[in-house]
Amino acid sequence: MRSSNPVFSRRGFSRGSGYADFTAPPQAGGPTATPYAGANPYAGTNPYATEAPQAPQYTPQTRPMTMDDVVLRTGLTLGTVIVGATVGWLFLTGQLAFAIGAGLAATVLGFIQSFKRKPVPALILGYAALEGVFLGALSGFINDLPKMNGAPMQAVLGTMAVFVAMLVAYKTRIVRVTARFTRFVMIAALGFVMLSLVNLLFMVFGGGDGLGFRSGGLGILFGVVGVVLGALFLAMDFKQVEDGVAYGAPREESWLAAFGLTTTLVWIYWEMLRLISILRD
Repeated sequence: MRSSNPVFSRRGFSRGSGYADFTAPPQAGGPTATPYAGANPYAGTNPYATEAPQAPQYTPQTRPMTMDDVVLRTGLTLGTVIVGATVGWLFLTGQLAFAIGAGLAATVLGFIQSFKRKPVPALILGYAALEGVFLGALSGFINDLPKMNGAPMQAVLGTMAVFVAMLVAYKTRIVRVTARFTRFVMIAALGFVMLSLVNLLFMVFGGGDGLGFRSGGLGILFGVVGVVLGALFLAMDFKQVEDGVAYGAPREESWLAAFGLTTTLVWIYWEMLRLISILRD
């Protein structure tokens, strides 16, 4: 199963890169058994992976990823985004050229990491810092517009609410990530991105608001769809992380998990900010 997250879809917890395939049905034996049918792809390389025949020999390099590792590295990555956003807000508000440059640089680092076979913490933190500068500068610019004061803070609170709500829904199994769920989200995401690109082209060459996807009633509907898609991405990321821990993925994979969760939260924040801006206008 490919995650909706661009990091996980390129590399990480998928058989396409030599890692786990999470689409097979669960084995009998309850939650302590290997979570999905088929050989554990980590069993031959990680002495802590499920089904490993030898006794585990603990070293920092071979210790498997835990949920604490994911939480710690996600906190560090998001903290870097916050620091970058503070710098962008305080020193680059209104300087759109610098903000766009930081955003493009963050995109480049994100793509480089997504093509790497292993996570590179320096790339991930560099991406987080530049993405933070971009978001901070653009958020400060929007905050200074008429009727927009306080909109970025509302977007932050809204993003936190979406994260908590989706985490609760996932843990209580109100939302279940299945193969059908994944296909639906991926098709919806593809359609959303294509419509966004078409709208952008109409804006560039035709002027105005393009097809109207970012203003009025249609813009509100489009913004709600963007936020909902981000929430569904989160559920898929939670599933990827949960299965990676269950399989005994190497500890370094927690950096990829942090990277993926960060990109999804950035998506939700940006869509939330645009939705709030339309509603306030």
